[in-house]
Amino acid sequence: MGPTHQPDAIAEFQRLLDEWAAAIVANDADQIDTFVDPGWQLVTPEGGPVARERFLSIVRDGSMTHSQMAFEVLSVRLRGDTAVVVAHGTNQGEWQGQGFSADEWVTEIFVRCDTGWRCILSALTPNFAAQPEAPAPD
Repeated sequence: MGPTHQPDAIAEFQRLLDEWAAAIVANDADQIDTFVDPGWQLVTPEGGPVARERFLSIVRDGSMTHSQMAFEVLSVRLRGDTAVVVAHGTNQGEWQGQGFSADEWVTEIFVRCDTGWRCILSALTPNFAAQPEAPAPD
């Protein structure tokens, strides 16, 4: 059986990502943890792979906070109990007291378990098309 792409799956994962984003904006590490598998990994352009515990620890100690996060689910590919979700994401916050904002493509891999969908991998890709072009040299 091949992958499927269903509008109701997009709506389901949009709700899930909206709830996850709300937990991140609340800077609530325990609530964030309910969306991820114990082996979850975040892959960022800036730092490469980040383990779940590392991410949660920097949220807990306040090194990283978010004031805004939004996702637009673009596609969902289901294969059995695995879902690959591609979304457009934007966020703002602070990292060690310095402000940041990001516009990126987000790839999330979810697995279905007894308690629902849990993310096992999140990969972020900068949306270079959204960044202003540098002025041309004279």
